[in-house]
Amino acid sequence: MTMMSTRLTRMLNIEYPIIQAGMSWASSNAALPAAVSNAGGLGVIAAGPMYLDAFRDAVREVKRAVNGKPFGVNLPLYRPEAERFLDVIEDERVPVLFASQGGPKAHLVRFQSIGTRWVHVVSTLEHARKAASAGVDALVVVGAEAGGHPPANGVSTLVAVRRAVQAFPSMPIIAGGGVADGFGIAALLALGADAVQLGTRFIATREAGVHENYKRAVLQTEIDGTVLVGVRKLPVRMTKNRFADDVLHADQHEADDDAYHALFMSSTLKQAALDGDIERGKVELGQSAGLIDDLPGAADVVMRLVDEYRSAVGRLIG
Repeated sequence: MTMMSTRLTRMLNIEYPIIQAGMSWASSNAALPAAVSNAGGLGVIAAGPMYLDAFRDAVREVKRAVNGKPFGVNLPLYRPEAERFLDVIEDERVPVLFASQGGPKAHLVRFQSIGTRWVHVVSTLEHARKAASAGVDALVVVGAEAGGHPPANGVSTLVAVRRAVQAFPSMPIIAGGGVADGFGIAALLALGADAVQLGTRFIATREAGVHENYKRAVLQTEIDGTVLVGVRKLPVRMTKNRFADDVLHADQHEADDDAYHALFMSSTLKQAALDGDIERGKVELGQSAGLIDDLPGAADVVMRLVDEYRSAVGRLIG
């Protein structure tokens, strides 16, 4: 049997190098993270859109559900009340903190002293260098194929991850973007990554906390069905829809800054994820949506990923 032990699985005490990405609304609950952690991967609660009390309840519910198995929390450090969320993470002794959109240096001693592993999410080599020099425990390196907020520079996961492995040989690297099956996991581990983070694949699961329209959008989106919009604001990879068409038109016709800002802010992820408006909402999906055609349970996804990984490796060595 092909082993899946890496520096990252040993560091986090997880069975498989499979990380469920922290995704606003989709994993802003207990059900999805608990299912992934119980299956041997690492489930991650997305704190970004949550109220503080609901977040605390979700953390405690996951802790009860996983019965000692590791899980994580994703927290954008820029969000309002970030310090109060960090207090909950500390009080509840969350095993793994995935942080983004802010500097880690001011917080590292506080969390590493209680045994919480700090994983920093980056999309450029410059940000990776800053986080590594601050002393984080691991990096998530995201490529251009990823949904949500990939790097504006367009560098693919294949290249970005390999470059990060070269630049930080002693740092565990989690690769993100463009992967929805175990064959992609095998490819990125072969590049030197220590684990793979999957987002879009876990949106298309029964436990994901998004509208059914959003889940169906995953199944209906081909590999060329997403686009990067908002390059003058905060680039977002999402499905092609009416909102995306409007932003791309504004890009091409050089709309003034105020009009561009108003247009970009007229649509939200919540509009798509909770209300089910997949025509005007920001339906954030990665290119890997084109590899997905079903809506299984999250635990089933984890076991399928493991089987596919072993099949991929077997083909190479057989």
